[in-house]
Amino acid sequence: MKSGEELHQELRQRILSLPGVTERQNAGIHEDAFFVGRIMFVHIHGHGHCDIRLAKEDQARVLAEDKARSHRWAPEKGYVTFMARNENDLAPAMELIRMSHDHFAGDRSS
Repeated sequence: MKSGEELHQELRQRILSLPGVTERQNAGIHEDAFFVGRIMFVHIHGHGHCDIRLAKEDQARVLAEDKARSHRWAPEKGYVTFMARNENDLAPAMELIRMSHDHFAGDRSS
């Protein structure tokens, strides 16, 4: 079983492997913030706490399907929160992160 730090680093590497993604550490209040173009599409607070920005229709569907929970501070911006607590959570986390990436990589004006 991976430690929290190992899980965190694997998640970071998977996000960074997506096309056109850059990372800015300590961007505002975010420990690890990931951008496609100028858009922050996901950030991580500590080990496995992922805040993922989705298109509004994707956000509504993901919340209705209980795949993530509503973001505490910015749900109106499309954010959801997913907690990646162990290795089994990496695949569902990346499914949401890819959904976000695909949306914002295709629409750089948001």
